[in-house]
Amino acid sequence: MKKLEGKVAIVTGSDRGIGRGIAIAFAKEGCKVVVNSYRESEEAVNTVREIKKLSDAIFVRANVIREVDMKNLVDNAAQKFGRPDIMVNNAGILVQGTAETLTEQDWDKQMNVNLKGVFFGIKYAVLQMKKQGKGGRIINISSIAGLVGFPDISAYCASKGAVTEFTREAALDFAKYGITVNAINPGVILTEMTKDMIDDPATEKSFLENTPIGRVGQPEDIGNAAVFLALDESSFITGHNLVVDGGWTAR
Repeated sequence: MKKLEGKVAIVTGSDRGIGRGIAIAFAKEGCKVVVNSYRESEEAVNTVREIKKLSDAIFVRANVIREVDMKNLVDNAAQKFGRPDIMVNNAGILVQGTAETLTEQDWDKQMNVNLKGVFFGIKYAVLQMKKQGKGGRIINISSIAGLVGFPDISAYCASKGAVTEFTREAALDFAKYGITVNAINPGVILTEMTKDMIDDPATEKSFLENTPIGRVGQPEDIGNAAVFLALDESSFITGHNLVVDGGWTAR
């Protein structure tokens, strides 16, 4: 039997990148997946098609910064598949700039997607999981930028630091319902968000020098970690931030 057979997961921002890697990793283990993006795109269609070769999937358009959209996302999972067992708050953006150069609009945009989106995801997942009465798994995608500083991305570091701490706090609130809340803190992962940086030889060299394993991560590396945290066997793990960074923060 596959490890997540019979389970249902929602993965925000799963049309590409880390979210897609998580969605496909879940599907390989028999999980049904609600694929999400703020827009209907060819990437979303392709992700659903790929998952349907392995399990079952639907696409639900929802902007994570809109509360009504996030409620609708969770409601759709319950209506189509009976319930969500797993909620992965993955959708995120990276806004570059320092406290000196960022505008208020830059700051708000970063916080809305990376932090408010996690807030809405936790809120509506918990409300539905409590109604189901069988516990659940909430997994937030943070970053090592929520643990250590990186130059020129101050709003991003602040948002991911907040997600890291929010994960610990929410774990305390919802443990009594059998709902675990954990986070994954990825290092440098090859996605559309990081491709331009990695394509720059000097930046790539810096990334590799700072990653003891000697390579950048792939979306499936985060997908495999998410599968672990989603398992029934992980029910005694909550409030944890799982670092998946090739050793970057161990230096």
